[in-house]
Amino acid sequence: MPVPVVLVHGIRTSASMWRHQCEMLAAAGHPVLAIDLPGHGSRLGEEFTVAGALAAIDAGVDALGGQVVLVGLSLGGYYATAYAARHPDRVLALVAVGSAFEPGGPGLAGYRLLARLIHRLPDRGLRLHTFLVRRMLPPAGAADALAGGVALEVMDAGLRETGTLTPLTDLRAYPGRVWLVNGAWDHFRLHQKRFLHASRHGTLVTVPGAGHLVSLHRPLRFDRVLGRILAEVDAHPGRDQPDSVHGRPG
Repeated sequence: MPVPVVLVHGIRTSASMWRHQCEMLAAAGHPVLAIDLPGHGSRLGEEFTVAGALAAIDAGVDALGGQVVLVGLSLGGYYATAYAARHPDRVLALVAVGSAFEPGGPGLAGYRLLARLIHRLPDRGLRLHTFLVRRMLPPAGAADALAGGVALEVMDAGLRETGTLTPLTDLRAYPGRVWLVNGAWDHFRLHQKRFLHASRHGTLVTVPGAGHLVSLHRPLRFDRVLGRILAEVDAHPGRDQPDSVHGRPG
């Protein structure tokens, strides 16, 4: 039976950002579930915390039988990595997308300051966010990103909580296979070599022509990458991998 897949979204968006992948995976026979993290989508208004985010992932894993391939993008990638380190027996493989940047220091502080400034706008930044999403993504990707609502209130708490995570330590702790998938134009891949070297069984994949929201920006290219990953997990669910190998989609 094809392996189950849990999908974890990025900040300010929701499970709806995975609508295309949910359809693709379901058509291929994979049990699939895209979850909403606290403060996002169906959970707008809830407080965002590390514990709450990990509990949301845990509930999603439970819903699909207790062992899954865990896929997270951006914010979701950091929490998927943290979850895999804490529950390695429940994660058959980890796919961390657009989350190969250490979340701390001046970079995070600057990002939080910008988020606070945008939040002071009369509409809390909704028009700006919507404009940028529609500008950067193809129409279908923009529609999926916006369909579940925009989590206007979650930025500062989400960034603050994520700054407490230790993804390099988590990658060292997780014994399973890891795929780091980044768009070629993604600013969040700055530390990808550190993340790859921290992974015990890691593969780095760069998607040509894609930005940070790679699954929305270049969905068919991302589908091919994810399809190959799942085919490998299906074929060799327990096989040990080399310590690190580099990959690029064809």
